[in-house]
Amino acid sequence: MPKIPHLMLPLLIAALCAAAPANAADTESAPAANADNADFAAGKMAIGAKNWNAALIAFERVVKREPKNADAFNYLGYANRWLGRMDESFAHYNKALALDPNHRGANEYIGVAWLRVKQPAKAQEHLARLEKICGKGCDEYKDLAKAIADYKP
Repeated sequence: MPKIPHLMLPLLIAALCAAAPANAADTESAPAANADNADFAAGKMAIGAKNWNAALIAFERVVKREPKNADAFNYLGYANRWLGRMDESFAHYNKALALDPNHRGANEYIGVAWLRVKQPAKAQEHLARLEKICGKGCDEYKDLAKAIADYKP
């Protein structure tokens, strides 16, 4: 395998992330601000690969350096939710929403998390927020509405 110069690694990671197929976790409020962040790119790659622990490590590094990065906190919530760590998931989603109350991804994902803990009324609250933020036509609204419609306690 060819050796990749250390300075090229962030560019390679960013390129791989850009080429990776989109998934449900691709909602960011400030994608341009995250574009040059190698840890953020590594975290997104880990999310895409469903490597939740690697995603946690990468996004923890991001928030340590950037404690106001709502996108990174959202992804921390997402990875923790997939690991079944609901308390941590809610804490991270709530931090993302404290930083950016209109964060579409965090509103969608916390709604899904509320369904997971059998609290559909709270999921409905986030659906209503999404309707105010982006209307019924945005992907986050549609995805959460579908999750609520499909919800079975």
